[in-house]
Amino acid sequence: FTRTVLDVFLSNPQSAFNYKQVAARLMIRDRAGKDMVSLIIGQLYKSGELAVSKRGKYQANRESPAYAKEVKTTLTGTVDMKRGGKAYVIPDDRSEDVFIGPANTGHALHGDKVKVFLFPLRKGHKREGEITEIVRRNKKQFVGIIETSKNFAFLRPDNAIMPVDIFIPHSKLNGARNGQKVVVAITDWPEQSANPFGEVTAVLGKPGENQVEMQSILAEIEFPLSFPAAAEKAAAAFPAAIPEQELKKRRDFRSIFTITIDPEDAKDFDDALSLRPLGEGWYEVGVHIADVSYFVQPGSAIDAEAFERGTSVYMVGRTIPMLPERLSNGLCSRKQGEDRLCFSAVFEIDEKGKIRSEWFGKTVICSNRRFAYEEVQAVIENGKGEFVEEIGILNRIATALREERFRRGSFNFETQEVRFRLDDQGKPLSIYIREMKDANKLIEDFMLLANRRVAEFIGRKTDGRPPKTFVYRVHDEPNPEKLENFSQFVGRLGYKVKLNSKKSLADSFNRLFEMIKGTGTENMIETIAIRTMSKAYYSTHNIGHYGLAFEHYSHFTSPIRRYPDLMTHRLLFSYLNNGPSVSQEEYEPMCEHASEMERRATEAERMSVKYKQAEYMLDKIGQQFDARVSGVGKWGIFAEITGTKCEGMIRLRDMEDDYYYLDEENYQIIGQRHGNRFKLGDSIRIRVKRIDLARKQMDYDLV
Repeated sequence: FTRTVLDVFLSNPQSAFNYKQVAARLMIRDRAGKDMVSLIIGQLYKSGELAVSKRGKYQANRESPAYAKEVKTTLTGTVDMKRGGKAYVIPDDRSEDVFIGPANTGHALHGDKVKVFLFPLRKGHKREGEITEIVRRNKKQFVGIIETSKNFAFLRPDNAIMPVDIFIPHSKLNGARNGQKVVVAITDWPEQSANPFGEVTAVLGKPGENQVEMQSILAEIEFPLSFPAAAEKAAAAFPAAIPEQELKKRRDFRSIFTITIDPEDAKDFDDALSLRPLGEGWYEVGVHIADVSYFVQPGSAIDAEAFERGTSVYMVGRTIPMLPERLSNGLCSRKQGEDRLCFSAVFEIDEKGKIRSEWFGKTVICSNRRFAYEEVQAVIENGKGEFVEEIGILNRIATALREERFRRGSFNFETQEVRFRLDDQGKPLSIYIREMKDANKLIEDFMLLANRRVAEFIGRKTDGRPPKTFVYRVHDEPNPEKLENFSQFVGRLGYKVKLNSKKSLADSFNRLFEMIKGTGTENMIETIAIRTMSKAYYSTHNIGHYGLAFEHYSHFTSPIRRYPDLMTHRLLFSYLNNGPSVSQEEYEPMCEHASEMERRATEAERMSVKYKQAEYMLDKIGQQFDARVSGVGKWGIFAEITGTKCEGMIRLRDMEDDYYYLDEENYQIIGQRHGNRFKLGDSIRIRVKRIDLARKQMDYDLV
């Protein structure tokens, strides 16, 4: 009972109570019970758990062990801004998100690192709080359209989650004219001002032009549009031929069967696979990765720029590489018939995926054939074609590795990728969905194998000594509350998810994905399932990869387009040569930067897809399409057109047949008078109403 009384104070750390108020909260009404509460409060005060407030009441003592252990009044985290001005703060300690109401966001913006004061927890509510300090701004510049008046101007930001316009004095327009798309930097935000003050730093041009819009997206994520002259000059200085003395240092695979398998429109080829029969059912399989570390030395101009970028950005019809084109599309790319330097993971393995030995080191290869995924898929499906025997062996090994991964509890997420056919000016002619088939999975499973075994080679403890510092790709366990909500949601749809263990959870997720394949709820359930999971990131602190069910996992296989892979190559080569462990304090901030740049690149890629979808729909206003309900909210329902995944909103105010309200728990809206329901996954017919190309938004009417 003493603990019950103390919990009243700990759950309301900012409030003070007398014994009568505590008794009322515990629903104690008799005199003896109230006296007992009074006695316990006195004991808690004497033991230091409670302190006397100025009002003659008691409250939790901030200096007590129980307070320090169980009460957090502040935390730091990252702002996830939503439309309408509300936000969530994602804590640094990866605990439950904190809801921030529109009146409590201060001047914080999306992505800012902030300090939050936590409100007392209300029963049945999420954690809530108020942003009290902006620790670090996420963005320095914003993109949008200038709107001028006689004495001043405003920037109307492209990004819908930017909650305010930016005020710009005429003296800070720097040549920008009304209606132009520009980049603006915030220069000041007075505490009492509703709008920040800004200055135009670049004029991009006329809204709607392909080049202008793609540059707008890159400027929005603050990604550089060109390489510094020093980096370009350094890349141009490398000779086309590999020096003979370098070849002698490497294991030579040029006479061994080797292929690359990539998308048809790929320009950089990070990886290649080699295959050599060893007899008695064993094979030597080499996973050969571009040796970017040979060309990009620490401290060089190329390295500095690659680190800042962190990753390549793959926008619709345009790639913004991490490395200068001389390297990314040239010397580092695994081109057919050309000698290339590699860092390789070589395995002796049988068709059941059993490994009897492994080797990591520098190599030289020469690819026999550049395959597109579609070509390899045809060989797998038809059992005939060029190198059919070798591809068949590689596919059987990959299948065995995949099956073993699922047996160990890996989640089988298969997302659909939106692709475009463009004309010469970048205008979308058609949209299609590319799915993961066996050819894609073949490459994926060998890359997963190399990434996992490299991480295990460094990360496993040997001889009782701690492992050396390494760069891991980690994925934390999902939030239990989100899992419970997801389980209840799919339960209402007639499906069951077991939460009693990690293995049973993965098995039931994978069974669920099989059961919903081809149904109207497939994409919706998979999308919500992915949102239920934590996000993967880079770190020197290895917590394993929950989604893949790997205790050790790194990124080793794409150094042309990901800086963490280059870090992995350097560390692995150093450790193979008995180099000392690097400083974790030095590498952890590098990992954090890489994770942030990955997030920005993903956002840019998503924005470019949304823009091209909106551009594709521009001439289809008034036309009707089959669609599915892809989301619900208090403003309306989101509908995704079948076959193109072009998502738009049907606003509740436009649904005039009834007054609809949101049933958030069941992902549906319900008509108050007639009881019509629209829930996630429902098939509907829509008419295109309006396209806002600048904001990448599509509005539909319900037919």
